[in-house]
Amino acid sequence: MKKICFVGGGNMASAMLAGLRREHPAPSCHVIEPYAPAREKLTALDVVVHAAACREAVDGADVVVLAVKPQMLKQACAELLPHLQGELIVSIAAGTRRASIARWLGADPTSARIVRTMPNTPALIGQGITGLFAPPSLSEADVATSTELMRSTGAVVRVESEAMIDAVTAVSGSGPAYVFHWIESMLAAAKGVGFTDADARTLVLATLKGATALAEASDESPAVLRERVTSKGGTTAAGLAVINERGVQQALIDAVRAARDRGAELGAMADE
Repeated sequence: MKKICFVGGGNMASAMLAGLRREHPAPSCHVIEPYAPAREKLTALDVVVHAAACREAVDGADVVVLAVKPQMLKQACAELLPHLQGELIVSIAAGTRRASIARWLGADPTSARIVRTMPNTPALIGQGITGLFAPPSLSEADVATSTELMRSTGAVVRVESEAMIDAVTAVSGSGPAYVFHWIESMLAAAKGVGFTDADARTLVLATLKGATALAEASDESPAVLRERVTSKGGTTAAGLAVINERGVQQALIDAVRAARDRGAELGAMADE
């Protein structure tokens, strides 16, 4: 890629820009950002910043990234529309369907060069994962470009239907919040049995990091790994008995389904 235009210069756009800057050679990046304080922060990222949509920002771009908040996307598309000439569009806005974006950009949803993605916040440190939906009408070159773009912040999983983006949002988009909630709970538990704040943090984060690394490195399922830590009648068994009694696993399953359903509802609301 030689040039990328970002519409919006918030945290996720900044994470992607930082990732792109690690490439050799890095593409030329333009950012359309009306908010002055955000423009000031972008100056450190070696980008061309525009206060409003203009042809200069879009001209020659391999891809235009819609990186504004969902509630601002319709207006952003309206301002962008006069300057577009059929460029590839990649949206990172949660809960906004391709059909809505296509309509706002005056395009045919069945043939529009629009890719919908869902990155997550670990992208801020280059450890993100993105779900990506590209319609069958999209060329392999466009799929490759959008995939390369999103790999600037971590791994990419391509899904076969747009509905699955809502599932991606529920699992990996919202997932970091579930993990942070677990960390909060474990920190409280560790301090409750006598550890200082500092020691609790060290123990909990190292445990999470180590267990995750072991799960990644092992060919065995998490269930088998769990069983290997759990001696019959031992301490781990006592703790897991409480977790199972409280229905923690089912609560997490229900949480993911609720997040997926809410994503679908938000998409339907944007279509109204």
